[in-house]
Amino acid sequence: MVVIDISPSFKSSVNQALGRPIIIANRFHFCRYIYWALDQVRRRVQKTFHEYDRKKCKQMRHVFHKRAEKLSEKQTWYLNRYLELSEELREVYGLKNQFQAWFDKHRTGKTEGTNVFAGLQAFYQAVETSALKVMKKAAKNIEELATRNSQQLYFGHTKGPIERLNNQTKVIKRNAFGFCRYDRLHLKMLLHHQLKEHTSRVG
Repeated sequence: MVVIDISPSFKSSVNQALGRPIIIANRFHFCRYIYWALDQVRRRVQKTFHEYDRKKCKQMRHVFHKRAEKLSEKQTWYLNRYLELSEELREVYGLKNQFQAWFDKHRTGKTEGTNVFAGLQAFYQAVETSALKVMKKAAKNIEELATRNSQQLYFGHTKGPIERLNNQTKVIKRNAFGFCRYDRLHLKMLLHHQLKEHTSRVG
């Protein structure tokens, strides 16, 4: 099994190099369409708010993405305030939560076989009854992605941990403004990632 980003060139290269393994689309791509739709609605709606609320809503945009149980009391207050100011924002936020609930069950292995697609079908039906065009477009993209990459829905693998390591390594390199010696950069990375089983010396 190989987990990759959605790219025809990546898929073709993996098939050629590894003899057509099971290719799994990184699950991040299933979620981003929903967050993009949510952000589009939020940006459009917040323009109708009072100047203070418009700026504050932009500053607190992360609260719309976070799970409700992970919000602080202050963040919950701001979230409820802006949801009360817009019915459209409440609707897109509710659809986001419905998809997120399905995704959490799928990620933790609580859905199996046809139940995976049953949860998605319920989400599609909820979107169909909505008047939000951006969410309908997002649902269509997810449906096409799920059809082409159904293996991801069954196996649930992700390359998130690798992406995290890569991102942290890039930050180390960027903050250092250049290393004169590769071995020092190598040690810095090992120290940060706590890979204590690897040993090396700077001579």
